[in-house]
Amino acid sequence: MSKPLHPRRPVWDAVTAPHRLSLGLRRLRPEELWIDLDDDFMTDLAEKDRLFREHGSDVLVELPGSRDVQREVLDLVVEVLVTEFPDCYARAGSFLDIEMTGQRLNLRDPTLSPLELAARCVQEDLVVMEAGSKGWCLSAAAVCFPTRWELRPQLGRPMTEIHQRVPGYVEKLDGSSNQFFDGMKSGEVFGRGNWTLMDDPALYQPGGKMQSRKNANINLGNAGDQIWLRVEHQTLQRLPESNAILFGIRIHRTKLRDVASDEGAGRRLIEAIETMNPAMQQYKSLEAVRDVVIEYLNAAIASGESSPGC
Repeated sequence: MSKPLHPRRPVWDAVTAPHRLSLGLRRLRPEELWIDLDDDFMTDLAEKDRLFREHGSDVLVELPGSRDVQREVLDLVVEVLVTEFPDCYARAGSFLDIEMTGQRLNLRDPTLSPLELAARCVQEDLVVMEAGSKGWCLSAAAVCFPTRWELRPQLGRPMTEIHQRVPGYVEKLDGSSNQFFDGMKSGEVFGRGNWTLMDDPALYQPGGKMQSRKNANINLGNAGDQIWLRVEHQTLQRLPESNAILFGIRIHRTKLRDVASDEGAGRRLIEAIETMNPAMQQYKSLEAVRDVVIEYLNAAIASGESSPGC
């Protein structure tokens, strides 16, 4: 029996308090899939189609010689989809039918890269890292939904350089990240979450890091509907043939109003913001919305409008 589409889920599970910089990885249980289909499926895939058509090399990059590992990713994605979601996907030879959209994709289409084909089937963005002389480098990626970062400049760069601007990454996480990648075993999938707060619900946001100017249009009265908790749910796994690492990046968004409806989530978000060092707050552009978010959550808790959380 096919796994059903999931309802849009709240995403405050990624917020931990007090805030600390860590890899935050956990091994997924065998029954947990790294691909998640939910009620945003149709709109997410339609937006991907638009972005591939209109933004081209801004959302899809590849190094020469990466096509073999891209095909490995495509084969993996298709295998998961037809096995776990047979009511939603069906394979007929070199074609994949997506029942919900009525699309038929030629999996050997010579005009499209294998990674683009894979990314057009799922809501996740897909990033391939391969080991090289400089460490683990980005060799191919289909990223339609970036959270304030640009994909194209990262092509061919190692993780150390890609995360150079992240406060504390080089000092605290670079060594352990590379060691973790080196030691990953095929067949294991790991997950982590990365969150921020934004005043724009758009999925495609390639710029805007380090903003500090407050949004004058947001106040206590409208913050619940104008601010979103945005989470990247990331998965990592080693590909068995190439030994490359595949990142899956799934974006979820929840209105601040919905976060505030759970008292535990509201308190945890307040503590996470207040214990985050100023450099990280600046990097995440939290200064633009931080004060009104804390004021809004505290008011919701004080008024008893939140429901008890854990």
